Amino acid sequence: MLLAVAPGAPAQEYPTKPIRIVVGYVAGGGNDIIVRILVPKLSDALGQPVIVDNRPGAQSIIAAEMVAKATPDGYTLLMGPSGPMTMNPAIYSRLPYSPLRDFAPITMIGSFPLILVVSPSLPVRTVKELVVYAKANVDKVSYGASAAAFQLTTELFNQRNGTRFIHVPYKGVNESVNAVIAGQVTMTIGDPPPIVGLMKAGRVRALAVTSAARHPVWPELPTLAEAGVPGIEVILWTGFHAPARAPTAAIRKFRDEVVRVIRLPEIRERLAAMAIDPSGNTPEEYRRVIAADIEKWTAVAKAANIKAD
Repeated sequence: MLLAVAPGAPAQEYPTKPIRIVVGYVAGGGNDIIVRILVPKLSDALGQPVIVDNRPGAQSIIAAEMVAKATPDGYTLLMGPSGPMTMNPAIYSRLPYSPLRDFAPITMIGSFPLILVVSPSLPVRTVKELVVYAKANVDKVSYGASAAAFQLTTELFNQRNGTRFIHVPYKGVNESVNAVIAGQVTMTIGDPPPIVGLMKAGRVRALAVTSAARHPVWPELPTLAEAGVPGIEVILWTGFHAPARAPTAAIRKFRDEVVRVIRLPEIRERLAAMAIDPSGNTPEEYRRVIAADIEKWTAVAKAANIKAD
């Protein structure tokens, strides 16, 4: 028997089933840590489970392509940081997705600087000493990087200093920084969430931040410019994206709850401890940020002749 639906009957309000957030990095990486801070509050607010689905590898290309091709119903979202959204287009000649064409930006969670760290056992305490060490050990120095953002920043560091740190790929900043601790690589430049605890415990030595000014969370850490490497100012961000053509109502609902959650005092405190400045911008504002950063990093990569393929 066919059941008729009365004209004008309201559709069920989003969400009516679990929401999956795809993260292109391993558990314990920076984006994974950030999203897991938000997920419990989002699940409570939306009345449905919000599930984190880690799909690491290939500079987050695997995760981005998966979400770009997912059903655009608002139930499969991407945790899309600067790397896959603005830096992959700058260094890869071909990608299986377009950040602007294949995604609907929802909102930016926040922005943050990067940190350059080495092992405490390495005989260097400043960036200048690291450069001297690298030039004296040309065939022995390397860096770990799990995303285009970290690779591009470190290759700029190489070019500014005339060093030849060799790239060793990892699937997350936590893996890169653990490789530094184990002596498998000389240094890494990564986002704060996986690093701050290891800094406090003395397991890594931080030498500089990539912001234009010293960060209030670590006032003792010089900027790269202060440390003798001008011209490298990198502030990254991360946020949520839906597949293009996802329902506007779903995007609006999810964004509203994200903005509410990141404004909660306890969430702001946890983000601030990792040097994350909360955002919560509109989809239109977020799209303009993405477009501007693609243009910026494409120019940087072209000028520095930095390519990933």
